[in-house]
Amino acid sequence: MSRPEPVSRRARPAKPPLSRGAILDAAVAVVQKEGAAKLTMRRLASELDTGPASLYVYVKNTTELNALLIDRHLGELDLTWGESEPWRDRLERVLDDYARLLASQPGLAAAALVTWPDGAHYLDLLELLMRLLRSAGVTGERAARGVDLLLQYATASAAEWAARAGGEQELSDLAEILDAADPHRHPELHAAGAALFTAGSPEERTRWATRAIVDGILASAPGGA
Repeated sequence: MSRPEPVSRRARPAKPPLSRGAILDAAVAVVQKEGAAKLTMRRLASELDTGPASLYVYVKNTTELNALLIDRHLGELDLTWGESEPWRDRLERVLDDYARLLASQPGLAAAALVTWPDGAHYLDLLELLMRLLRSAGVTGERAARGVDLLLQYATASAAEWAARAGGEQELSDLAEILDAADPHRHPELHAAGAALFTAGSPEERTRWATRAIVDGILASAPGGA
């Protein structure tokens, strides 16, 4: 009886070498096809035709993967400032762009709430925000905490937008809840009416909040109002 002829491994196409960049490329592909909720190390290993253990050489866990992936997306932002644009206008614009970018990636917006991005693009974003606040006279710890607070709010807003875009509640539901406020138990809410709480687009409300936060940062600086 003749033996089956062995198949040479050279006849199979060679798999591309693993690298952190290749892993991130595959992660982006998985998120685009299936959503961020499906992005796991096991699913990523399947996409790359390898075992999960091979990935841990380059990315230690899902948290680091998300940190690197968020930084990859931050590379889509314009993080330059020529100082001809007023500092406050530039700050509001970059935070708008940042929130809009995260809101377009629902799973990553939620991950960004508890994950520090890891990479040069994240540092570029921090550098720009620090420069803008320093140009307004805010320095040292106040500037650093101000950057942290601004990014926390923008990230939370993006996560909320993303969640509500695919959620089961509408703004009209909130209006109904507020309109039901008892005039004796909740006199302020009843007098104000639902419109005061629901008016304005998400962008308008976020811009107002950004200005309020910046005014607070400026007031906390020496000589502030």
